[in-house]
Amino acid sequence: MTPVGGTAAETRAALLAGRSGIAALDEDWAQALPVRMAGRVKVDVASLLTTPEYKRMDRCGHLALVAAREAWEQAGRPAADPERLAVVIGSGYGGLDTTLEQTRTLDSSGPRRVSPHTLTRIMTNAPAAWVSIDVGAKGGARTPVSACASGAEAISQAADMIRAGAADVVIAGGVDSCINGLIISGFAQIRALSTRNEDPQSASRPFDRDRDGFVMAEGAAILVLEREDHARARGAEILGVVAGTAVTSDAVDIVAADPAMQRRVMEKAIAAAGLGAGDIGLVHAHATSTPVGDRLEAEAIRAVLGNQVPVTSTKSLTGHLLGGAGALGAIVMIQALKTGEVPGIGNLDQPDDGIDLNLLGETVAGQPARAGIANAFGFGGHSTALVITES
Repeated sequence: MTPVGGTAAETRAALLAGRSGIAALDEDWAQALPVRMAGRVKVDVASLLTTPEYKRMDRCGHLALVAAREAWEQAGRPAADPERLAVVIGSGYGGLDTTLEQTRTLDSSGPRRVSPHTLTRIMTNAPAAWVSIDVGAKGGARTPVSACASGAEAISQAADMIRAGAADVVIAGGVDSCINGLIISGFAQIRALSTRNEDPQSASRPFDRDRDGFVMAEGAAILVLEREDHARARGAEILGVVAGTAVTSDAVDIVAADPAMQRRVMEKAIAAAGLGAGDIGLVHAHATSTPVGDRLEAEAIRAVLGNQVPVTSTKSLTGHLLGGAGALGAIVMIQALKTGEVPGIGNLDQPDDGIDLNLLGETVAGQPARAGIANAFGFGGHSTALVITES
C-alpha cells in the first residue's frame, strides 16, 4: 500500500507509468510548517477492515494488516505448521500518530478521555503482532527497528529464519505512517526535506542536480517468504528468490552515513548470494533525494558495481516510506526481474555532474537482468542490502 496504489498491482502500474503520489497537505495543522507536502495512501482503509480492527489499531497497523492480507492471498494462503509460521515486520516509528493524538487528548481533556487502546496502538511491534494473530503464526512475531532500513532488515531476518531451519513460511516487510507536524518539523530542522511546496510532484528527485531533500510518505510493503521445497511441494507461484542479504552498522555517526560501510554491505550481500559483482544487472538505490546521501550512495554503487549497471529509485514517485521503503524496493526488484519492466527515476531532469551511474530516467522494457540488489540505509548507521534473483 503506497501513495501511488492501494495494491501491489496498482503500485506497479503507477510506477511504470511514472505517476507521482505526492500532494500538498491542505489541513490547517500543516499550514505553518516549512514543508507542506507528503505522499499518502489514498485508499479508504476503514472500508477494508472491521470496525473493531480499525478502532484498535494505529494507521501503521491498518496499512500493514491490509497489505499482509493481500500478500497472504496472493501466496495462496500456504498451509504451514503454526509454530513454523512467523512474521517479521519492521517499522521506524510505529504508532506515533496515536502517541501525539492521545497526548493532545490527555492535555486537553484529562486522563479519563485517553483511549483504552492507546498502549497497544502505539507499540512499534503492533503491526507484526496483529498480522501474526490474523494468520495464526506462532513461530515468532518480530519487529526490527532500524529507521529507514527496517523493512529491508525484516526481509533479511525472515530469510535467515528460513535458512536456519526455524521457519518454513515468514510474512515479512515494513511499514510506517507518521505524516504529522512533529516528524515533518524534525526532518525539516535538519534540512532533510525538500521545500518545493509549490510543486509537490517534482519535489522528490533522486540523483538530480537540483534535488533538495526527500518527501515524507507513508505505506506498507509486505512479502511472503517460503522455504523453496515447501513452496514447490504445494505448487506455489514463485516470484523471485532472496539469494543473499547483509546487515551492517556504520558505528560512526547517528545521522551521517559511512560510504565505506555502504560498499561493504553490498559486497557482503553479493557474496552471501554466491555471486560476483558482474552478476548484478539492476540496482534499486535507497536514493532519497538528499544532496549528500545520493552522492555517497552513488560512490558506493560505482565502487562495487562500476558505472554500467542500470540504477533506479522509486522514491521519486512514492516519496520516502521510511520503515517501509526497503521492503518496497525489494518488491519493485522482484517485479522488474520477473517482467523485464523497470520503472525509471522520476524528475531526473539533469543528473548531478558528480554522480557517474547508469541512471534510468524513464521506464525500460525488456531489461535482461537475472539478479539485482536493493539498498536501504537508516539513521543510526543501519545498512541493509538484499540480493534478489529471478525464480
